Amino acid sequence: MKKKLASVSLLLLSIAASAQNMATTSTKTTVDQPDYNKWSIELNGGVNKPMRALTPGYSTATLNPFHADLGVRYMFSPKFGVKLDVGYDQFTERDDTPAFESRYVRASVQGVVNVGRALNFETWTNTIGVLAHGGFGVSQISTETGYGGQDYMGHGILGLTGQIRLSNRIALTGDLTGIVNGRQNWNFDGMGTTQPRGFDGVLLNASVGLTFYLGKNEKHADWYSEENERLNKLEDRVTTIETGLIDTDKDGVADLYDLEPNTVSGVAVNTKGQSIDNNQNGVPDELESYLENTYIKKGSETATNGTVEQLINGGYVNVYFDFNSSKPTNASLSGVDFLVKYLKNNPGKTADIIGYADEIGGSTYNTELSRKRAEAVKKVAQNAGIDASRLNVIANGEDTSVNKNSKEARQIVRRVTFQVK
Repeated sequence: MKKKLASVSLLLLSIAASAQNMATTSTKTTVDQPDYNKWSIELNGGVNKPMRALTPGYSTATLNPFHADLGVRYMFSPKFGVKLDVGYDQFTERDDTPAFESRYVRASVQGVVNVGRALNFETWTNTIGVLAHGGFGVSQISTETGYGGQDYMGHGILGLTGQIRLSNRIALTGDLTGIVNGRQNWNFDGMGTTQPRGFDGVLLNASVGLTFYLGKNEKHADWYSEENERLNKLEDRVTTIETGLIDTDKDGVADLYDLEPNTVSGVAVNTKGQSIDNNQNGVPDELESYLENTYIKKGSETATNGTVEQLINGGYVNVYFDFNSSKPTNASLSGVDFLVKYLKNNPGKTADIIGYADEIGGSTYNTELSRKRAEAVKKVAQNAGIDASRLNVIANGEDTSVNKNSKEARQIVRRVTFQVK
């Protein structure tokens, strides 16, 4: 037994030394802000079995209730840590044996080795882990039968804990722990003395419980793989670069550098992907020039005979919006410019600016959203030189004329349209 205890002691001292070395290394490499949480609280309950020493004729059940322990653990790194825990065991007789009742209380300081991380469990599972723990502490046996009173001793403790990760904050655990008492004067039943007074008291605990992880980071050290995290970050960076090199709006500037990733197709842009708008009226200069040449200079006769007004009032000129947005899409700003050009060439005309929303969401909310959309278009027209007194905002709320389950159809009704008078 002494040789066995010496071996256990040597193992525990090795764990403590390795934990200290790893703590120093971790401090140097992670600086002051690791990417994982270090603290946890452990709560367990289960059964016990005193193996030695019991007075002849006295015995407990094979799985004797009751055992409980509470621990606080701190991990220096994903592989090594320490914990302080307290345990309580109660011993009573089994059927057809003399009656007795005694209690065992202990406090232990233990080193912890994350076997799962040491053996690279992360290469095949993210939910199963194993912890080995061992250390030393003080304990007490108390009883009101037999000798009565308390017996104080030291102990060594060694155990293995299986883990199932339920979430980043909680893990389900199952633990098997052995305790060897030194200088135990009483038997666990409190009815006799151990012979000799050496390392004769042996107790086994089996329990299940929960571990609660504390801290602001996403993962605890129990489940943090430095290599996996390094590869994940590298993969994210590559994905960002690959995605950023796509040119969604086909303006010749990659999305990674494009400050205006939804530029109107075909208009000139600067080196940052922004459409050129020298007069700052919200309409790209190239598109503005096209509309002016097409509908104003060349279309004066058309404007005279009312064809342009018919186009506007017939719902062919619209401004569109993204879902739950009151900001016009860049591609549809040409509709505002169409109205602005018409009103400037017809100073006696006014216009109703009519906002709509799709049927997703509450009716009251959608009515307010349609008003905000109309107000946004009015502001663009005012900035383009149209007096506010010529612009009347109307909130028409939900447009129920399309199938609300169709994504494409809903896009059509998220709009502002016009009526000129």
